[in-house]
Formats: sequence, C-alpha cells, structure tokens
Amino acid sequence: MQAFRLTLLAAALATLVPLSGYAQSVSDLKEMSPEDRRAYMQSMSEDERKAMREKWRAEMDQMTDEERRAFREEMAASRPDRGQRHEAMRERWNAMSEEERAAAREQRAAKKQQRREKWDSMSDEERAAAKEKMRDRREHGKRNRRQQHAPQGEGSSDSTE
Repeated sequence: MQAFRLTLLAAALATLVPLSGYAQSVSDLKEMSPEDRRAYMQSMSEDERKAMREKWRAEMDQMTDEERRAFREEMAASRPDRGQRHEAMRERWNAMSEEERAAAREQRAAKKQQRREKWDSMSDEERAAAKEKMRDRREHGKRNRRQQHAPQGEGSSDSTE
C-alpha cells in the first residue's frame, strides 16, 4: 500500500513539473522577443496557457496600484503603434500560402462562431453585464488615452484658478 501511494505521488508530481516550467512569470516573458514569445505561447497546450494566465492574474492581483499602473505603461510603451502592427499583419498575410490563408479564415470563423454561441447561451442579465463590462473597458481606455496625451497642467478638473 505504501508503494502504491508513493507511485501515485510520483505520478502526480510528474504531471505538475511540466506545467510549472511553462507557468513563467510575466517578467520572464516580457524579456523575450515578440517572435519568441509568440512561438512559446503557440507551443503550449490550452491547459498550460490557462495555468499561465491564472498565475499572471495572481501576480497582477498582488501588485500595488502604482506597480500595476507602471507595468501597464511599460507594456503600452513597448508595443508598436497601430500603423506598424497593421503593416506587420499585412506582410504576414501576404507571405502566407493560400492553404495558410484558408486555415486562418477557418480559425477566425470558428472563433466567431464560438463567441456567437456563448452570446446566444447567455441570459438577459449576463448579456447586460457583458455589455456594461465592454462599455467600461472602452471608457477606461479613452480616459487613459486622454490623460496620456493631455499637456502637463491641463485637463485636470481640480486645478484652482
């Protein structure tokens, strides 16, 4: 019986070890080049990606508001602007073979269908909550963009004149 427990424990640990190697911290992935990061993420199974997202969420939850804000600003600064992203996406699309393009279209259609099925399965309350969440995201993003582009000293509502 003792040997069975040890075997079971060893098997359980053996299944967890590969997952722990994949669940890197946000800072480790941040140091990778975009191509390496993309290849790394695509090489992972869905369960491994899920475990990584949960670990990242836990790390973000442990950060202070200032750390979280600094991290988001750093991530935003490291991203190319929309025009560069669009051009890179167009180049990747043009470099694809017809088979790859067809596969990408199918994948996009499958994701769209999954979103539609999820939406159709929601109750009215869940739909209202989802709409509110998206509205908040849009407004939050607009507020951040306005603050980033406002000249110093302007745009603050609590200034004294």
